[in-house]
Amino acid sequence: MRTRSALVYTVLRLLAFFVPFGIFMLFPIMREYYWLSAIFAALIGLSLSMIFLRRPLEEVTSGLAERRTRAKDERSDEDVEDEVAHGPDAAPDRPQP
Repeated sequence: MRTRSALVYTVLRLLAFFVPFGIFMLFPIMREYYWLSAIFAALIGLSLSMIFLRRPLEEVTSGLAERRTRAKDERSDEDVEDEVAHGPDAAPDRPQP
C-alpha cells in the first residue's frame, strides 16, 4: 500500500466531513444544535465520498490486498533452512509452493 494514496484518501474524507460541518456552524440555529450539524455533515460526507472518492478508495484497497498476498507468499527463513537441510518434506504441516 502506498502511504501517499492512504494519506490522500484520509485527508479527502476528513474534508468531506469538516467542510459541510463548518458551513452548518455558520448558521446560528445549527450552533445551538451542533450534534445535528455533525449528523448532517456525516451524511453529506458519506455521500460525497461514495460519489467522488471511488478511485482513491480502490487504490488504497488494492494496495492493501497486494501487500497481504505478498506477505502470504513469502516463506519464513526456518522453512527454507529446513528444506535445504532435510529435503522438501521437512515441514509437512506447512504448505509447499
